[in-house]
Amino acid sequence: MSSKLKTNVRRRSSAGTFRAFSNSNFRFLWPANFLIYISRWMQMTLLAWFVLELTDSAWYVSLLGFFTFLPMLVLGMVGGLLADSVNRRMLLTITQLVALAITIVATALLYAGLLELWHAYTVVFLTGATWALDMPARSSVIHDLLGVNGVTNGMSLDVVGMTGSTMIGPALAGLLITLFDVKGGYAVMVAFQSVAIVSLLLARIPSGYDSVFAPAKIFANLIEGLRYARTQRVVLAIILITVIMNLLLFPIMQVIPVIARDVLNVGPGLMGVLGSASGIGSFFGSLFLASLVSINRHGAVFLGGSILGTMGLLAFSFSQWYGLSFVALLVMGIGVAGFGVMQMTIVMLVSRDEMRGRALGVVSLAIGVSPFGALLIGALASAIGTANAVTVNAVVCLVLLGLVAIVLPSFWRDSSNAAQTGASANADPAL
Repeated sequence: MSSKLKTNVRRRSSAGTFRAFSNSNFRFLWPANFLIYISRWMQMTLLAWFVLELTDSAWYVSLLGFFTFLPMLVLGMVGGLLADSVNRRMLLTITQLVALAITIVATALLYAGLLELWHAYTVVFLTGATWALDMPARSSVIHDLLGVNGVTNGMSLDVVGMTGSTMIGPALAGLLITLFDVKGGYAVMVAFQSVAIVSLLLARIPSGYDSVFAPAKIFANLIEGLRYARTQRVVLAIILITVIMNLLLFPIMQVIPVIARDVLNVGPGLMGVLGSASGIGSFFGSLFLASLVSINRHGAVFLGGSILGTMGLLAFSFSQWYGLSFVALLVMGIGVAGFGVMQMTIVMLVSRDEMRGRALGVVSLAIGVSPFGALLIGALASAIGTANAVTVNAVVCLVLLGLVAIVLPSFWRDSSNAAQTGASANADPAL
């Protein structure tokens, strides 16, 4: 079988950017996901403010990010295994009910004045565990609902919602803190998550690949997922680039306030606008990808987006001017859109049905390295300065992306029909 990757997504141009919404079940799934994404960003902002007020320590605030994404490293592949082994509708419903219960408990503790620092870390860790367990199933469901021809548009629209939440969630949380304190923001989160669960239940979600979940064989299945990813060159390239981006690019978001204050000499208002720049770029980049009727080279978009995002980061690290810094982060966000949309899409297109969830689980495992990226940028910034640390991250990121592109060129350079690849038993280790 050819090792080349190409997907021709054929849709009538009249269907437009939002053609996935012609599927009634996707119309229920999308707002459910959107409200969940907003709640996640709200929680990060609300608890960051809570911890900062409680400790007056940037280090303790940074630990929130560590504990938020640590479960992805520990449970990401378990989520992939569950997506392949249990009813996906049931899995999504249970994880969201658990997340809602966690939010309700945190809200009660806030209103009672009993929430402490360790509670905040526990809340983000447990919530992060629900994200890790349901992320592969959430992506697989989009494929189940829309099929091979519609999955790229569906994933693009899902990323539009995700990136839109990065603008809305923090801003809304900040407004609610101003008006009602942190506990008022958590009360709104309870409402959002409740509506999301109702919308999720209204969607008729296929159960997915129905096999028997055997807890005693979890380790063996996880090893199988890793072996599958290693032998499929397309999936391997996606995983390697995901590790690189989550170690070196995405963690810089936590040091933007430091650069805004110490390098660009702006206050918290302009700092907040600067922090939203990458989200704005990702929003419009994802919307553009969703509007495309035909995407012939998913791998090239993925790699090109990763490189563009890193070049934007490099320009940001050198900038001494606020306007240029904003534009640089905007460009970074546009590149990240290509990375984010194609990351899961390619894996879903090239994986066998019974292995899709496990392959996505390996991607979740790769995303799980981000807590260590946060610690890395923090240590590097302490040693050589924040702007210099960002420069080092960007240069190393570009070099590593280039190496992956050279060593595994087939995933971006060549073209074949990925839909046929995914539909067939692609056991050829050369894929």
